[in-house]
Amino acid sequence: MNGLSFSEICCLFCCPPCPSKIAAKLAFLPPEPTYSLQDLSEGGQALHLSEKSEWQYGQKELDSIEAFTTKTNRGNHIGCMFIRCSPNARFTLLFSHGNAVDLGQMSSFYVGLGTRINCNIFSYDYSGYGVSTGKPSEKNLYSDIDAAWNALRTRYGISPENIVLYGQSIGTVPTIDLASRFECGGVILHSPLTSGMRVAFPETKRTWCFDAFPSIEKVSKIVSPVLVVHGTEDEVIDFSHGLAIYERCPRAVDPLWVEGAGHNDVELYGQYLERLKQFIQHELIHN
Repeated sequence: MNGLSFSEICCLFCCPPCPSKIAAKLAFLPPEPTYSLQDLSEGGQALHLSEKSEWQYGQKELDSIEAFTTKTNRGNHIGCMFIRCSPNARFTLLFSHGNAVDLGQMSSFYVGLGTRINCNIFSYDYSGYGVSTGKPSEKNLYSDIDAAWNALRTRYGISPENIVLYGQSIGTVPTIDLASRFECGGVILHSPLTSGMRVAFPETKRTWCFDAFPSIEKVSKIVSPVLVVHGTEDEVIDFSHGLAIYERCPRAVDPLWVEGAGHNDVELYGQYLERLKQFIQHELIHN
């Protein structure tokens, strides 16, 4: 997340901006698109990955990806990606990725993750990211995940009890919002933030009316099982955010605090995959 200059900090106190402006300053850094979608004469769309996507697999894995766009209730068209990682997968992850990446850059990670934890993965790009139209904003985040949820349910016929919502970093914001409104199979919150103001100003103790991303006020409404994952040395979203989110979740399972991990390397620790497998293959099934 971006830092704020002294003059911008002064403006926050003298004339607090609307939450969307705080959100844009703190959270949204859309990269140059690393993929494109081409309309096919027989219908549907073909996925093309650029070199910047750093695709790590072959044609077989690429053929397992279905990409398309869907329209949000705010009029934007967002890029979506469904990856069939396992023919006998019970659960599908609805994955809301972090900042400064798009679906192209995440595609190899999705293939590897889904294969290892025996889940299919559905993901989407936020408005203004990848091929998605519009501009990134807090309101669009919520609209984007609603469109993704609806596409996953209607296009693929997947029932809520077989959907696991996975949010990473800024992706935990729409994930928590959706999970607070709909029951699902489970929720994974990877490096979550409590609110935008608490990230920018760590001494903030309450949620102000002009705060952005007030996830801390929504987590208590989640009725699905929740796994919180956070690195203890996170330099972007302090570990205290994950702890606070965990303490507010009514149905939180044992969290994963990755000792020594920062914001962008939690996945490199062995306990990451092991904890996800335990949660998905055992705790959710026997829930």
